[in-house]
Amino acid sequence: MTSVATTRRRQALGRFWTDFRRHRAGAVGLTVLIVAVLLAVTAPLFIDENVTSVVDAPGEEWSGPSLAFPFGTDESGRSILLMVWWGSRTSLLIGFLAALVSIVIGMVVGIAAGHFRGWLSAVLMRITDWFLVLPSLVTALVLAAILGGSTFTIIMAIGITTWPSTARLIRAQTLAVEARPYIERSKALGAGHWHITSRHVLPNVAPLLLASTTLEVASAIVTESTLAFLGVSSNKTSWGTMLRGSYDYGAATQGAWWYILIPGLAILAVVMAFTLVGRALEAVLNPRLRKAS
Repeated sequence: MTSVATTRRRQALGRFWTDFRRHRAGAVGLTVLIVAVLLAVTAPLFIDENVTSVVDAPGEEWSGPSLAFPFGTDESGRSILLMVWWGSRTSLLIGFLAALVSIVIGMVVGIAAGHFRGWLSAVLMRITDWFLVLPSLVTALVLAAILGGSTFTIIMAIGITTWPSTARLIRAQTLAVEARPYIERSKALGAGHWHITSRHVLPNVAPLLLASTTLEVASAIVTESTLAFLGVSSNKTSWGTMLRGSYDYGAATQGAWWYILIPGLAILAVVMAFTLVGRALEAVLNPRLRKAS
């Protein structure tokens, strides 16, 4: 039985990969993400942390792109290329972990609201609606300002304010799954709440969660950059803090277009890559979209 199950999983993964590769935009996005993650992970192997120091800056102030500094330097003479490379660690870390917090909260609330009917479902959905109508960016800004500037507080502020849409999506899918006949048979055979939600509901909503996670990571990276630009940062170098620095030190008036353009392009490339992968996953994992395509 184990070998049969393993064979079926391999066949399913093979079909999934074949279908995913047909979406060229998704394949390009996945390639960009793999490169970005590898660069972020290997950054400490090639770059010293002193790259962010304003004391030991190796270049001249506001130097344009050159062979020594391909992306130019900032107001202190630091290399923009190395700063963007080093800052990818913070931006991607906050993006991934904030999306994880958002997805976990949304999944738990959505499955609970869809599985347990009555007053519990009503209370959970009213809480979800309340968070949904709140402006997420303003709420995250207030939470981060109250809790203090750190990586953990930025992650929690973004995750706590972005889960309602996931919760509503998972609730709708849970209701659709529990309307199927085999759920009624499981209940008739004595299956409990944990068995139904973990063995039947969760596997059916997992593909939807996977596609939603990629989109949530993109949204979290944009939110972190926005918060950093507005002055709420984790006190670590990120793409958002670089944009804030370019604004504070007047890069536009100095003609240092590279200080503004390069971090912005890094955010755009990674966010676009996550979006392309998410759309491709949604098209592959959603039966209706797969049939339409």
